[in-house]
Amino acid sequence: MSLVAKNILIKNGRVIDPASQTDCVQDVLISDGVIQKIARNISVDNHTQVIDLASSSSREYWVCPGLVDIHVHFREPGQGHKETIATGSQSALVGGFTSVATMPNTKPVLDNLETLEWTYKKIKETSVVNIFPVAAATVGLLGQQMTDIQSLVNQGVLAFSDDGNCVMNAGLMRRILEYCASLNVPFLCHAEDTNLSHKGVMNESHASTCMGLHGMPNVSESVIVARDIELSRLTGAHVHFCHISASESIRLIRLAKAEGLNITAEVTPHHLALSDAATLGFNTNAKMNPPLRAEVDKNILIEALCDGTIDCVATDHAPHSPDEKERAFAECPFGVVGLETAVGVSLSELYHTQKMTALEWVNVMSTKPAKILNLNAGKLQVGQPADITIIDPNSKWVVDPEQFKSKSRNTPFAGQELTGQAVATIVAGELLFQKPLPAFSELQK
Repeated sequence: MSLVAKNILIKNGRVIDPASQTDCVQDVLISDGVIQKIARNISVDNHTQVIDLASSSSREYWVCPGLVDIHVHFREPGQGHKETIATGSQSALVGGFTSVATMPNTKPVLDNLETLEWTYKKIKETSVVNIFPVAAATVGLLGQQMTDIQSLVNQGVLAFSDDGNCVMNAGLMRRILEYCASLNVPFLCHAEDTNLSHKGVMNESHASTCMGLHGMPNVSESVIVARDIELSRLTGAHVHFCHISASESIRLIRLAKAEGLNITAEVTPHHLALSDAATLGFNTNAKMNPPLRAEVDKNILIEALCDGTIDCVATDHAPHSPDEKERAFAECPFGVVGLETAVGVSLSELYHTQKMTALEWVNVMSTKPAKILNLNAGKLQVGQPADITIIDPNSKWVVDPEQFKSKSRNTPFAGQELTGQAVATIVAGELLFQKPLPAFSELQK
């Protein structure tokens, strides 16, 4: 339910828009779902709801383009006990995300027009944020037969991926990329040579040896990164590498970008914040694929994000039920939830350590991911849709999974104090989420 009237004026916020390199205190006027004006001291009539951020306290608030996450799992259809489009979108909303791209590993797999139509209908009926479904590149995610990419694009699909499955057949991968190139849509690549990572459940390291678990070596990721860079060179396709984790992959991506190849990459908040030490004690909430790597890899990922080798942050939000995550480490599923902790984790690791400026942080959380999928998002400018996130970068809070809007609780950050969170989220000009701050008191009457 909307909490505001049609017209909203956000006053005295620190307006941050990487697309125009704006970073200064201004007002933002919203009308009919569109940003109408950005300036100092905007005057409005009594029919406009005013959010005066200067009245909240002496704290500084950032007014940003709505955050964009291009890699989430909402589990519907087929696994609604873990997450639904409704609960996933609520999780995104309170996390500050106004646009997300959902992965196709649903049951049934999103590999045909019928499932796509069902998904669009469910989004329209239940979602509170903008959702862009990513379709499977192969039927059933089995890596054997290409889906009807042309028909899916004709119905609005913006990207293709086999999600957590790597297309191991290089000849098939070439054909997929040729289609993607001809239709100007990116392929989102899970880089994992399953012959090298076979039976692995965590990073191949001293930690895996200590716990007696099969490890997944860095090279299982980097050899596929190398292969798909070469296939991008051959086809001209835009290859986007999902959740990069290994330092060897970074070297390859940096070289490819220096050549001008059509390559982009993402990293998750948990790979920026944690190393494989978090798995010690068989902590199943630290089990994900790709796995948490060594401390040296973590530090190289941060450097690569800061220097632009990695383009953006994406959560890889992967909900699982408690009984699944309570199984033995080797038997429980990969994945952690991330939408509601992403702002706090990434600000704590990047902004509050002075590795990134506010403008740079908003760029990797909103503007750059929107550009990767060619979304009309990630810009806080006149005429743009009024998808806006207000952030308190200095708010300290403790992660309590029981308070999540997500159906699932599988986070490695439970009990951890983070600094920074979204305090309001506006989607299409409607204030759909707010923290109880003085600035919003008038809106609650």
